[in-house]
Amino acid sequence: MTRARRLTVLGAAAALAGSLVAVPAAAGSAAPARPASADRDSATTATPEKTPVAVGYGGAVSSVDPDASAAGISVLKKGGNAVDAAVATAAALGVTEPYSAGIGGGGYFVSYDARSRSIRTLDGRETAPRSAGKDLFLENGTPLPFDDVVTSGLGVGTPGTAATWDTALRKWGSRSLHQVLRPAQRLAAGGFTVDETFRRQTADNEARFRDFPASARLYLPGGRLPVVGSTMKNPDLARTYGELATKGVGALYDGALGRDIVRTVRKPPVRAGSPRTVRPGDLTAGDLRAYRVLSQAPTRTGYRGLDVYGMAPSSSGGTGVAEALNILEKSEVSRLSEKQYLHRFIEAARIAFADRGRWVGDPAQEDVPTKGLTSQRFADARACLIHDNKALTSPLAPGDPRHPERCGTGGPAAPTTYEGENTTHLTVADKWGNVVAYTLTIEQTGGSGIVVPHRGFLLNNELTDFSFAPASPSVHDPNLPGPGKRPRSSMSPTIVLRHGRPVVALGSPGGATIITTVLQTLVNHLDRGMPLVDAIAAPRASQRNAARTELEPGLWNSPLRRQLEAIGHAFKENPEIGATTGIQRLPDGRWLAAAEKVRRGGGSARVVHRS
Repeated sequence: MTRARRLTVLGAAAALAGSLVAVPAAAGSAAPARPASADRDSATTATPEKTPVAVGYGGAVSSVDPDASAAGISVLKKGGNAVDAAVATAAALGVTEPYSAGIGGGGYFVSYDARSRSIRTLDGRETAPRSAGKDLFLENGTPLPFDDVVTSGLGVGTPGTAATWDTALRKWGSRSLHQVLRPAQRLAAGGFTVDETFRRQTADNEARFRDFPASARLYLPGGRLPVVGSTMKNPDLARTYGELATKGVGALYDGALGRDIVRTVRKPPVRAGSPRTVRPGDLTAGDLRAYRVLSQAPTRTGYRGLDVYGMAPSSSGGTGVAEALNILEKSEVSRLSEKQYLHRFIEAARIAFADRGRWVGDPAQEDVPTKGLTSQRFADARACLIHDNKALTSPLAPGDPRHPERCGTGGPAAPTTYEGENTTHLTVADKWGNVVAYTLTIEQTGGSGIVVPHRGFLLNNELTDFSFAPASPSVHDPNLPGPGKRPRSSMSPTIVLRHGRPVVALGSPGGATIITTVLQTLVNHLDRGMPLVDAIAAPRASQRNAARTELEPGLWNSPLRRQLEAIGHAFKENPEIGATTGIQRLPDGRWLAAAEKVRRGGGSARVVHRS
């Protein structure tokens, strides 16, 4: 989960090389902000700049955190490419966004290569233990309580993040893992300043953290919640990053670090006297050794003369965004009224989620008709369900992308299963025109709640993204657990090209709302003509084949809600949906980086050289 950004106490944390001087912040105070003109790589710089939009040359980084964006920018300034900078930014997020991402989790990496004008992707999703079966979360034939599985070893999947970094750098980077981990290593050692949101998120996890001594020592210093304005350091994570830097990711997948992970999962270190039942997991050293990041083709669909690329299954993001765009393709969205536009947007999302629930899972173990789901023919067959004067009802039955029939169905309806809403996203571009959209996560805010002792990072609870049991007994569920299986995700890192050159790249956190957030931001920008930063800031709706569509306050309090209710839509309020970051290539060759203005405290968009 992203959060309101903190002012850093580590002004030079993002430097790739050279000495570092940490400047502690006084409790309750913050270091002075950088002037907007001070866009330079200097050891004397105090606070990295935080702004929702930046325009300039030499490359760009957009993330949820100023320290992380500064880390990526420093790599670009030292001559690194977009892949190098993406890994550096992600590693820094593991320090400053530890409840959202880190080496205890996984994610999806989508990259554009300017030389070949091609898109390539890495599936770094976590995997279930090889011993897992469909009954992984059943006890006496009944699904276990969701919260019990979250805070356990049972929900921990084999982490994929470190392997993703290593694979991306080896395939497409120009710097070593040792080099790009330096900014994050220094940031972990020097610390960052705690803000209200970090304190609140810690408070939300306090009961869980107190039950695990390693978690309590790190996040409840002195047995208390961290004080706003105090410095949060993580020397254990600094040492862990140092070990990865010197020994490589083999330390995690076939070394001492991996053994510590396995020991923690199989025998969760619960404090003596805790009343909490913490189930062990069955992760083994063999599972770690067997883990592989998957290089695979992206999803692709044409949209109004553009090529939209996304992440193929095990994510449902690429297929979901593509299908909904294809459904909207035949609508003149730019000419529609706000009511008509929102109605069709909601219905396109509803249909796409009905189809993803029936068809999308890990393609290594499920027959996923990816080409059919992203085809215009299938979308046209499904689009005929939409009527301008009447809303559809959910759960909506899926179609059959293998044999599209006009308004046809592929079986009975099933509701969308629950998916946690927390992760983080970053977008990077470099001076050569390469682009990366990277979404990574540990699933729930705080993941499993279990810090690996003496290692400084939280383990994921990613296996809870599996269906615990079929949503409907009469409908095949492609997202049940299985040996070595990857749980379905909604992460949707997306890159849009025109004639082989980048137009825009973006992504968001938000669990299943990621798909609707990316979709709505794209349509706002590409069809409705909004500048990227305004397309990101616009109030959101999220329909996921549920009885009610979620609306942010800007739409909930709008006359549009009543107009849509009049044709059968039902709504519920959601105070905040997603937290997008994106990058746009301007016609004159400059990069525009954009992030949230307000959501989760706003984001951090930066460029190498401002113009």
